[in-house]
Amino acid sequence: MNTFGDNIKLTTFGESHSAAIGGVIEGFPAGVEVDKNFIQSELDRRKPSNHKASTTRKESDRIEILSGIFEGKTLGTPIAFIIRNENQQSDDYDYLRKIYRPGHADFTYDKKYGHYDHRSGGRASARETAARVAAGAFAKTILQSKGIEITTTVKQVGIAQTPDEMERLIEQAKTDGDSLGGIVECVIKGCPVGIGEPVFGKLQAQLAEAMMSIPAAKGFEYGEGFGAATMKGSEHNDIYIFDNEIKPATNHNGGILGGISTGQDIVFRVAFKPIASISKPQETVDKQGNSVQLINRGRHDVCCVPRAVPVVEAMAALVIADNLDL
Repeated sequence: MNTFGDNIKLTTFGESHSAAIGGVIEGFPAGVEVDKNFIQSELDRRKPSNHKASTTRKESDRIEILSGIFEGKTLGTPIAFIIRNENQQSDDYDYLRKIYRPGHADFTYDKKYGHYDHRSGGRASARETAARVAAGAFAKTILQSKGIEITTTVKQVGIAQTPDEMERLIEQAKTDGDSLGGIVECVIKGCPVGIGEPVFGKLQAQLAEAMMSIPAAKGFEYGEGFGAATMKGSEHNDIYIFDNEIKPATNHNGGILGGISTGQDIVFRVAFKPIASISKPQETVDKQGNSVQLINRGRHDVCCVPRAVPVVEAMAALVIADNLDL
C-alpha cells in the first residue's frame, strides 16, 4: 500500500536512511504549468527549522524532477521525482538494532515482515512525508487554477492553545527529554458543490484515510466533529436560506453532507500523538525479551505538529484534485 489515489495516483518510495526518497505521480493532466520554485517552497515549509520543536537533522530537501515535465508544463506522462537523503548518520542508530522502541513500529514491522529498518524508523519514518508534500504541491497547481485554496493552522500543542503557551510547553518538554502532540486544523475554500461519492466514497472518508495515513496521526474530525455528540439536532442542523442562491446559513457539517461537498468551507482537524522518540529513560525489551532501559540518542522532533501543517495540506490537495473532473 505505497500508492494513494484513484485518478491521480501517488506512489512513494524510500526510507529515512536510504539514498533518497521520492515519488511517481500518474494520471496528472497534461499542459499544467509547473513552477518548480513553488514546489520547492512547499518542501521548505516541511524542513526542520531552528524552532525548539524541530530535529537537529538538517536536509536541503532539494527536489529533482526526473520525468513528466517539459518546457515548464506537464506532459501527461508519469511525473517522477527524488529528494536525496544527505544527513542520515545511520551509525547513530546501531544501538537500536535489537531493541523494540516504545511507540514505534519496530515490533509490528518485525513481526509482520521478519525484518525491519531500525535506522530512525525506515519506511515508517515521517521522512517519507517529504514526497507527499512535493506531490501535494503539484496538486495545488491544479487547485489554484480552479480557485480552490487550502490553509492550515496549529490549533493546539499539548494543552496549549496560544502561540506563547505552545512555545513555553515545547521548551519545557525539551528540557524534560519528553515530547508533545497537538491538533492541526485545515480549511479548504472554493471547493465546488458535488465533490465526493455516496456510501463508501464519501469525501470525509477520503480525507480521513488521507490524514490517518500520515505518521503520528491519531484522530480525525470534520465540522463539529466529536462535539456534535453533545449537540441537539436543532443546534447542529444547517438551516437553508436564499441569498441570491440557496445555501446553508451555518456550517456545523464542515462543508460536507451525505459525503458530498456543499460548496461551503470544508473544515477538519487532525490530532497527532507525541513523538515516540524521547530522551527520557524508558523500560522496554530486546528481541530476546530481555529488559532494557532505553534512552534514545537519535535526532528527533520534540513536537511534529508545526511540521505536519504542510503535510496535511498536501494530502488534502491530493484528495480534492483526485475528485475533480479534469
